[in-house]
Amino acid sequence: MQEQNFKNHYQFVIGFHLVTSLFILASLITSIVLIVSSGISVMTIFGLLVSVSLGLLFAFLRLFATGNQDRIIRAEENFRSFRLTGKMLDSRLTRSQIIALRFADDTEYAALSDKAISENLSSTDIKKAVQQWRADYHRI
Repeated sequence: MQEQNFKNHYQFVIGFHLVTSLFILASLITSIVLIVSSGISVMTIFGLLVSVSLGLLFAFLRLFATGNQDRIIRAEENFRSFRLTGKMLDSRLTRSQIIALRFADDTEYAALSDKAISENLSSTDIKKAVQQWRADYHRI
């Protein structure tokens, strides 16, 4: 596995992000075309409902999974902060800042956390400021 860093830490799963979303989009377009060309019928409305349902399922599936991962990361980083500094996470840190801080090595964690608060760094700025990248190969 390639070593993770700022430039390659995003994960793109072709089967999910591209193929599935294209199939759902094609299904939606096809159902709309059928309604326009064939008129409104039980079957064309059913096709539209199935397409919209698949799109919502696709979106919510991703939303729920990342939301759960965010909760897990917050708990892990809270414990990590306590382990490294003797204090829980500062309540001024935003969710995106906490998620970005997980990439910082233990040696720079406390300083970068303080800098994120004092300078209101974005998650991208935090990730760019990391000197020793701590990879996270488990996030999807």
